[in-house]
Amino acid sequence: MVEISSDVIRGYNDTMILFNLLDGPSYGYELSKQIKNLSDGKYVIKETTLYSAFTRMEKNGYIESYVVEPGADGSGKRRTYYRITEEGQKYYREKCEEWSITKDVVERFIRYQ
Repeated sequence: MVEISSDVIRGYNDTMILFNLLDGPSYGYELSKQIKNLSDGKYVIKETTLYSAFTRMEKNGYIESYVVEPGADGSGKRRTYYRITEEGQKYYREKCEEWSITKDVVERFIRYQ
């Protein structure tokens, strides 16, 4: 199986993260599992890549973070959750349109033999 080059997919990490936040807030480990599962294991986002994206997207106003403390009974652990903002939804739509155009251009140069 051919692995996806991190150079090829780098520009769409934000898109994948935001896609997973469209249905509601989530935290880093859960998002990385969702990305791996939705890609059928063909792409595993590195932890450093994920948290760099969180930092960048929060700075740009695309996501917000908040902390959830463990339950009173001591269950669970402290987690930082992320949710998409209205600006993030707009950015997601722009990235989807960009992908559509990018895919169209690149496919013009692909010859399956």
